[in-house]
Amino acid sequence: MPINILMPALSPTMEKGNLTKWRKKEGDKISPGDVIAEIETDKATMDYEAVDEGVLAKIVVPEGTADVPVNQLIAVMAGEGEDVKAAASGAAAKKASPARAPTAAAPPPAAATPSTASGSTESSAVSRTPSTAAPAATNGQGSRIFSSPLARRLAKGLGIDVARIAGTGPHGRVVARDVEAARSGGPAMRAPGVSPLPIQPPSDDRIRALFEPGSYEVVPHDTMRKVIARRISEAKLTIPHFYLTATCTIDRLMAAREDINATATKGEDGKPTYKVSVNDFVIKAIALGLMKVPDANVTWTEGGLLKHKHADVGVAVSIPGGLITPIVRKAEHKTLIEISSEMKDYAARARARRLKPQEYEGGTTAVSNLGMYGVHEFSAVINPPHATILAVGASEQRPVVEQGKIVIAHQMTITLSVDHRAVDGALGAEFLAAIKLYIENPVGMLV
Repeated sequence: MPINILMPALSPTMEKGNLTKWRKKEGDKISPGDVIAEIETDKATMDYEAVDEGVLAKIVVPEGTADVPVNQLIAVMAGEGEDVKAAASGAAAKKASPARAPTAAAPPPAAATPSTASGSTESSAVSRTPSTAAPAATNGQGSRIFSSPLARRLAKGLGIDVARIAGTGPHGRVVARDVEAARSGGPAMRAPGVSPLPIQPPSDDRIRALFEPGSYEVVPHDTMRKVIARRISEAKLTIPHFYLTATCTIDRLMAAREDINATATKGEDGKPTYKVSVNDFVIKAIALGLMKVPDANVTWTEGGLLKHKHADVGVAVSIPGGLITPIVRKAEHKTLIEISSEMKDYAARARARRLKPQEYEGGTTAVSNLGMYGVHEFSAVINPPHATILAVGASEQRPVVEQGKIVIAHQMTITLSVDHRAVDGALGAEFLAAIKLYIENPVGMLV
């Protein structure tokens, strides 16, 4: 029986991907482990490896195709002993009448499994017939009510009209907690006949009408920019941010950095084997701060707080067209030199779009440093599932008062963005104070 090769879900949040290149052509024999295609997500380009043996009978989606939905048929492989032409003709028939797209990300197909250049993933699954979504509720006047499937089921079971529930999810979406709040007829209930007012951004045509024709060019959004826009919008709409700012005197840190780098041995190329940066100290300080204030090392979920045992620190890295946040796992146990080496490797592979999903997904907190651009101070947007993110400004010589005298000191401003659902003000202040303590007294990071 022909083996369907479907667009895989390379990460839990992936909905679409770009099929950048076919490594095999129709009629080629395929063995397990052969790379048959390259798939580009918003963060990385990954090799797609076969797990079955056969012949590539038909390529359904040509290379260079963008925004291919997860679980869509992209090729058909004839199994051992099968007629290749028959398999190809069957694929052509499927292409002429494609199945509906699934409502949720489906598992990767059995015919192949994705991998990065440095290793393949272990998961694979058979292709399944996609399900169709339940029809969206309306308010009886033709307006669509945005609600999650779980919210609709709960509302139906309780006999509540979902159109009367005020949604608190993204863009006014009705979610399960809204149904629970509406059970008692509380403030979450709308008056009969009152429709929701979803937030709708101005149309493209309306925005373009504000500018003189020919005075601009349209640069289409790539996958990364679309994902960044969606996630940042969701973060600001669903996470109640508050901000805490502190100024750190870093003369001791600068001296320690100079001493550490001075001890670096030379490699065969004559260059130092390592060079610790200020950001490496900050990463270590955040990790130790989470260990000192473990109640801040959490992730918010509707069912309860996830209290983490280790400090997995995400570090924002700028790449062409956007940014990515690789994770330094168990940073509390790593030396400054280990953190420095790991970040250099992550940054190089991030710019080449060769990071594995497990290297940039998850984490418990993050740091964003714009000091190298001369930014004095800024506030960063929390990247879910993190509960905090530290924004680091530039290191500057500033006049400060010490014992009644004005002296010059190296200082930098740090701002902690906090998810108020998970971390309260006093706890956030305690965490920021711990970070400041380690930054100003770097010897504490070495003991």
